[in-house]
Amino acid sequence: MATQDFKVTVPAKLDSLEGQERLKNMKVKMYLMITLCFAGVVAVNSIIVVGQQQQQQPQTLPESMKGMDMGEMNKRGDRVMGFDHDKTTHHFRLLPDGGFIQVEANDAQDIASRDQIRMHLSHIARMFADGNFKAPMLIHDQTPPGVPVLERLKAEITYKFENTDRGGRVLISTKDADALTAIYEFLRFQIKEHKTGDPLEVKKQS
Repeated sequence: MATQDFKVTVPAKLDSLEGQERLKNMKVKMYLMITLCFAGVVAVNSIIVVGQQQQQQPQTLPESMKGMDMGEMNKRGDRVMGFDHDKTTHHFRLLPDGGFIQVEANDAQDIASRDQIRMHLSHIARMFADGNFKAPMLIHDQTPPGVPVLERLKAEITYKFENTDRGGRVLISTKDADALTAIYEFLRFQIKEHKTGDPLEVKKQS
């Protein structure tokens, strides 16, 4: 910061005590003004630097908050899907022509969960085919990635429900490139949100 020289014009003679006191006060005020100006510049620069650092640093939630979000999502999921997430397991797979959503009961003898899964997924297949994605929106408390395109290109996508031994799955397929990208975005989001550990890459069919 450029500095300026401050000059104080002093009367030729300040023999009296009053004149000397006035000169002293003038000098004190001058130094005080300089100090305040310098402090103000330093404070402004500090605020700018801190603001830039905060913008550069990614905002992350504490682990306790992440766990709270996961717990709230599971509660919403249990209400929407009609079965207990602790008694069931989700899987999501990305395939060359789409992918699938699969849910199964953890216990082969848990007929109640198996039947609830089948009822839910068969309903989901019909809803998705109609461009209705309210269920995942309610569960995740947001619009999942890919949903706007899936809604718009619903006529280009096929959803097929099928039973599995302990539950069921919804097969999703398309020949449209934009719809395929949206399917992958949607399934990757589900994998991350539900922490299933499923691959995020497309699995080649053998």
